[in-house]
Amino acid sequence: MNRQTKRLMAKQQGARERTPAPAKRPVQQERKKRVPPRQFLKEVRQELKKVNWPTRTELLAYFVVVLVSVVVLTSYVFGLDFLFSKAVLKVFGT
Repeated sequence: MNRQTKRLMAKQQGARERTPAPAKRPVQQERKKRVPPRQFLKEVRQELKKVNWPTRTELLAYFVVVLVSVVVLTSYVFGLDFLFSKAVLKVFGT
């Protein structure tokens, strides 16, 4: 341990000794009441109205980006898999 760690540990130990232990008290947690399904759905609709939905052109642009990314990454993984399988078969031969 270095000096800095020892100093930090001593400071923490001193702080623990100075602070009195909290008094134990019984834990009483109030259970939250469940809301009826109708109110829940009403609140969900209200929250969904606050969402900033993308426009049709933005949605199309995001779709194209995701589609191209998936195709490129899938092709990359396929190529690596193909090359490694050929290399393993060449090394161990069948």
